[in-house]
Amino acid sequence: MEKRDYYEVLGISKDASEQEIKKAYRKMAMKYHPDKNQGDKDSEEHFKEVNEAYEVLSDPQKRRTYDQFGHAGFSGGGFGQGGFSGGQGFGGFEDIFGDIFGDMFGGGFGGAGRSSRKTGPRKGADMRLRMELKFEEAAFGIEREISIQREEECDTCHGSGAKPGTSTTTCPTCNGTGEVRQTTRTPFGNMMNVAPCPNCQGAGTIIEHKCETCFGQGRVKKAKKINVKIPAGVDDGATIKMSGEGQLGHKGGPRGDLYIIINVIPHKLFERDGYNVYLEMPITFVQAALGDEVEVPTLDGKVKYKIPEGTQSGTVFRLRGKGIPHLRSTQRGDQLVKVSVEVPKKLSDKQKDLLRDFAKETGTEVNEQSRNFFDKVRDIFK
Repeated sequence: MEKRDYYEVLGISKDASEQEIKKAYRKMAMKYHPDKNQGDKDSEEHFKEVNEAYEVLSDPQKRRTYDQFGHAGFSGGGFGQGGFSGGQGFGGFEDIFGDIFGDMFGGGFGGAGRSSRKTGPRKGADMRLRMELKFEEAAFGIEREISIQREEECDTCHGSGAKPGTSTTTCPTCNGTGEVRQTTRTPFGNMMNVAPCPNCQGAGTIIEHKCETCFGQGRVKKAKKINVKIPAGVDDGATIKMSGEGQLGHKGGPRGDLYIIINVIPHKLFERDGYNVYLEMPITFVQAALGDEVEVPTLDGKVKYKIPEGTQSGTVFRLRGKGIPHLRSTQRGDQLVKVSVEVPKKLSDKQKDLLRDFAKETGTEVNEQSRNFFDKVRDIFK
């Protein structure tokens, strides 16, 4: 039978938010839950369908794949050979349901539940750092050494948390499992509540004599120097990921990641648009009228450029290959130079006379371009 659209299954729109997806899932899960519809095969199938839809749409990466390729984006039309997540029965349901209802449902659907995962190896927390770069540093890239404060394994106890010469003991409350379970009667039937052990906080072991350096934590904060390579062409607001440079993992889990957020300081002359660079450059009235070879500042230094005679204010010239390097490419953008003709504000009497003579020499005080403009205006308002 052809699979239904996951958005249709949950009764939501394609632009639904994360909270809207959870809300819709809870409503459908409550409606078709097997404990509420015992012996109803249709409800059981709907329940599986709802869980499958939620598992995809609640995961940003899976959701993007589904939005782009639909069911074909997953091998076998779903998730592995069994349809979704656990491959059979209500596989994976305890994790999804726990996102909404918390510890109330715990591992009541045939597994250890969410809390058992908390007692095992866990990835360390990610870290974020802002880095300020000059305009040129962002354009051409830079290698910089930074110092961060992060958690490192305690050198005294080597991560155990116990004082040297002593060891940890198995927690008598949870017998080393790191969790306690309690069955609770609810309107949906008997539910098993699985929670971290309150005696050992989920560790499964008790430290009787704590390390005096880390106070039983097994980790301490230290300054760490890291060499960061910023690629050429990086833009303001970009994020660079450095895998495995975040906080220390738990119980042998991998380190988190370090995310460096780039903040580019505005340049006094240049503005960036994609990989192009814009520059507004003033020229004199004489240079605009007669033309001139001028020096134009670029990211590579000054270059000479021939301005043609009769150049109008606002004219834009293109210097090819003088812009920002493309990320991971030898190609570069262009520099666009907009000229602004400066009109002198203070003229001597002699200069004014020369300009009046110039106007007389041309036969009118209104040039041809201006005359054409005024003719158009006169035609419009006749």
